[in-house]
Amino acid sequence: MAASRPRPEPSGAYGRAPERGRIASARARWEAEVLGPALAKSPERRDAFATMGGIPVDRLYLPGSSDPSRLGMPGEYPFTRGIHPTMYRSRLWSMRMFSGFGTPEDTNRRFRYLLSHGESGLSIAFDDPTLYGIDADDPEALGEVGKCGVSVSSLEDMRRLLRGVPLDRVTTSMTINGPANIIWGMYVLSAEASHVPRARLGGTTQNDILKEYTAQKEFLYPPAPALRLVVDTIEFATREMPKWNPVSISGYHIREAGSTAVQELAFTLADGIAYVEATRERGIPVDDFAPRLSFFFNSHNDFFEEIAKFRAARRVWATVMRDRFGAKNERSWWMRFHTQTAGCSCTAQQPELNIVRTTIQALAGVIGGTQSLHTNSYDEALQLPSEDAVRIALRTQQILAHESGITKTIDPLGGSYYVEWLTDRMEEETFRYFDRIDEMGGVVAAIDRGFFQREIQESSFRYQRAVERGEAKVVGVNAYTVDEPVRVPRLKISEAARRDQARRLTALRSRRNPSRHAAALDRLRRVAETERENTMPAVLDALKARATLGEIVRAFQDVYGRYRERSTY
Repeated sequence: MAASRPRPEPSGAYGRAPERGRIASARARWEAEVLGPALAKSPERRDAFATMGGIPVDRLYLPGSSDPSRLGMPGEYPFTRGIHPTMYRSRLWSMRMFSGFGTPEDTNRRFRYLLSHGESGLSIAFDDPTLYGIDADDPEALGEVGKCGVSVSSLEDMRRLLRGVPLDRVTTSMTINGPANIIWGMYVLSAEASHVPRARLGGTTQNDILKEYTAQKEFLYPPAPALRLVVDTIEFATREMPKWNPVSISGYHIREAGSTAVQELAFTLADGIAYVEATRERGIPVDDFAPRLSFFFNSHNDFFEEIAKFRAARRVWATVMRDRFGAKNERSWWMRFHTQTAGCSCTAQQPELNIVRTTIQALAGVIGGTQSLHTNSYDEALQLPSEDAVRIALRTQQILAHESGITKTIDPLGGSYYVEWLTDRMEEETFRYFDRIDEMGGVVAAIDRGFFQREIQESSFRYQRAVERGEAKVVGVNAYTVDEPVRVPRLKISEAARRDQARRLTALRSRRNPSRHAAALDRLRRVAETERENTMPAVLDALKARATLGEIVRAFQDVYGRYRERSTY
């Protein structure tokens, strides 16, 4: 991977020698005649001048700090300035609010509320039992049903969730990973029951299982068979659902677990490389599936570092797809990505300040060239978002889109000496991480060795220590605090959601044909035991036989077993 492109020269070495000499001379004069006397009068603060991720930041950047040959033009390789020639001058980003709580009916009402207020795409949050492939009436689900997302245990639940939603006109993003193939199957069958054929469905399943082992920890099977199931969904979408993104390769949860921006970028793209390699090994040509791969990034507080991360991400991915994998279709080089503001930056103290944080983060995502955006609600450190908080979060995007002026020109910070230098630096650091991962034998081998987990833990520990020491200031937490009670309207999910869902599952099991149900699960196990037969048709058949989410997961676990993580402490 390291040989896929020439390494940039060290920062500051770009440009012709006479020009470099002129700039160096001008800088030396300024330092002696202007800066020196100013520092003698008023020394610089004693802060550590570095990005949030620890990259040292100089006081001044000048022409020659970055490699101009890597900049390019919008819509052209290497896509530093955006994948589309006109960017937001032609079409705004999709505004998606992450939504889900209680029963399917509860969340369906929230969907309708958001669509009526101008949301342009749905983004479904599932509760913990669903994320872990556990039915709502399972004893392990006690106390968690509908609490941090919507409860979905059956095809009937999915149909209730989507009732009245125009699936042929609205794209849907589903944040689901371990049981993503099953939840996706429910979505496909629900759409077909509403007379929307699968080929017309547009949307995304997150379905990024590799990052679960390094960050979010919602895994169901060992890495190798879990990766096989992801490839099955990519193959199925390539053949039957040309408008669907079967996997959204996610750095968001890596960042939420405590990584730096560079680690988020490098580890996410390394996972993407692993998916491309595994799908090619299945015998699918790269240009057949790569255009439908998408990405999902976090946007944190360090405004310029986040913008540089997004710009470097496009550049690195385009280089890898073209040079490492030999992709010929330009769309295979594109990095299309969704952005969500940083949930981990939201504070329970003075929660209204989260509106400011979210605005800065959203601004970085848009200037960085995102294709869709979710803005967190100000009360998310305390609870699931209330309707008022969700509306303010959506209005934040709408104000950026229609009042700020940032959509009028493409890549408005392109050419900034600092931003271009930082973009180059993040690209360099990403390729260095690729080298280390390659030396370990790839992503799955690095997971087994605990490499990603240790890197993230160490980064998270360093930042937390900096906050505790007061070196990293968090307004309202360790700086500018107030001794006042928090006044936020509360949204509470009662245990009625669990009772309702359990009652429905009991009725479902009493209505289904036992022999058809058992035969469908038996077939699923047989297909799972093969090396290459696609499991998606068997999953769809099991759902049609009214098998529940938990039953299908257990059938897979009968073949693949469960995964127990190795301690990295």
